[in-house]
Amino acid sequence: MAYSVLVVCTGNLCRSPAVQHLLADALDDSVDVTSAGTHGMPGWPIDDRMAARLADEGIDATAFRSRPLTADLMAGADLVIALTAAHRAPALDLFPAAVRRTVTLGELARLAHEVPPGSVVGRTDAERLAALVPAALAQRHRFLGAGQDDDVPDPYRRSDDVYRLAYAHLRWHVHRLVAALRPEEDVRADQLR
Repeated sequence: MAYSVLVVCTGNLCRSPAVQHLLADALDDSVDVTSAGTHGMPGWPIDDRMAARLADEGIDATAFRSRPLTADLMAGADLVIALTAAHRAPALDLFPAAVRRTVTLGELARLAHEVPPGSVVGRTDAERLAALVPAALAQRHRFLGAGQDDDVPDPYRRSDDVYRLAYAHLRWHVHRLVAALRPEEDVRADQLR
């Protein structure tokens, strides 16, 4: 059974589908990545400007359709990644039992780099993610109040500059998270490219 990641933003039109596709593209098939919105409109396609940024990287998001966040989706996820702290709170209101597996993308990426290299082992990305998440979240107490840049601003219906900035933040956080999952030798090989 796959490790399930649920990405949450407001409308499930820009940020969360972008992270869904970026993670799905970067991780192996042992991880199932989906998304939803705290105020998601069912059945809408991904925002055109965000889809274009994904397409520039060879990622096709044309089949994507938005959906609202539900308690059932929260209950079924091994990891819930919110795009801001303001998304984490209503997600946990729906399903409080997910508190130990719900985190913002920025915080998870930041804390993942505090986990000592080589301590996250596993043959698949699911196994490594299952080991990395609790190890990263165990570092939270050391960095209380340190996450001013963890939230990714909402670009929806804003300027191209805001889209560009939001997408750059999303890519950076996803890259840091994925890099923390890889065995030490894979990280070194990536740095040589």
